[in-house]
Amino acid sequence: MTNSNGYTKTTRRVLTRRGVVWLGQTCNLRCHFCYFQNRIAHADHPDHPFMSLTKAKTILRTLAETYGNVAVDIQGGEPTIYPGIEELVRFCREIGLLPTLITNALVLADAGRLAALKEAGLRDLLISVHGLGEDYDRAVGVRGAHVKQMQALDNCVEQGVPFRFNCVLAASCLPHLADVAGLAVDKGARVVNFIAFNPFEDQQSKSREARDVPRYAEVAGPLTQALDILRTAGVEANVRYLPFCVVPEKYREHFYNFQQLPYDLHEWDYASWSWSGIPTQRRKDGEITPTVTLREANAWSKRYQTPGYATDPSVTVEDAYRHSAIIRAREHCKYQYAPACDACGVKALCDGFHGDYAGLFGLDEVRPIALPAAALDPKYFVARQEKIVEDEDASWAG
Repeated sequence: MTNSNGYTKTTRRVLTRRGVVWLGQTCNLRCHFCYFQNRIAHADHPDHPFMSLTKAKTILRTLAETYGNVAVDIQGGEPTIYPGIEELVRFCREIGLLPTLITNALVLADAGRLAALKEAGLRDLLISVHGLGEDYDRAVGVRGAHVKQMQALDNCVEQGVPFRFNCVLAASCLPHLADVAGLAVDKGARVVNFIAFNPFEDQQSKSREARDVPRYAEVAGPLTQALDILRTAGVEANVRYLPFCVVPEKYREHFYNFQQLPYDLHEWDYASWSWSGIPTQRRKDGEITPTVTLREANAWSKRYQTPGYATDPSVTVEDAYRHSAIIRAREHCKYQYAPACDACGVKALCDGFHGDYAGLFGLDEVRPIALPAAALDPKYFVARQEKIVEDEDASWAG
């Protein structure tokens, strides 16, 4: 379906070609649910300082030239406070990468800062909107943050800078989901991503508490209400890292577990992510390591330590991405299935329960999905969803 605003909509699913670079875990907020909360809070952590512009450019060039990425997410910490961010955005354009900033956007309450990024070649913004009003300020640890973020959104609308939303499904955010969806519709956000409060990075330290992590049963009502608002308005909505059985069937096309992520053009390519996510690539003082193929990265795992795997010609590209997805869920994040999952028709496509969720709440919320035959294609649900494809990507993804 065509659109006059620089994108089309399609149900075609192809593998993403978007990379990611982490500039360093320095930030102007202190979100209580941040993946990198320890690294942001402690200036002596090796991941905290921003890397040099030279190193960032080297990583970006590798994403484009070695991995064939055509777009990139630039994130920190907070990339808008990175010295030389406009130069880095301009460099991305020079080497054929379409640059997105993952940002809280507070700095962009200054219209001049946004204009400078736009002039440098910024493609769009992925803005973290984790609630509204004083609740947002409390969630991010800075008084007045909501007012600045709303001004930044107004600046984006006025200057014609496209934007999408991220919203974490932490307990404090649930009362605001419908309002965040309404804000997206009112301001013209192209996409809204709802992201489960999950145990990645510093969150894997087992410091999370039940007061921060809602039960899936608590998430379902506010989430489906927000999805209804976005579906009615025709705004793309994605839900990441939740089991499919949390919601009724009509909402499952929006759900992306690890096996579905590579089919979202705004998510990261597992091949380049396996390389750019290596700790030394993310540190100011870390050496840049040799590149690796996705099959080589998979072969490091316990699951795929088999002779010849990395060069086996029978392993297709999509097989390699699926293998990587399973490794990320099972080995990196310790997801698990309940015994009742064995009766579910989509078990093969679903990650199950987050690694520490069972320890907090148990596994009694599983509701097996009955199908005439087991679904084996990771795209089984998401192939029904209409997703946007920007005009710059239409030649290969439209």
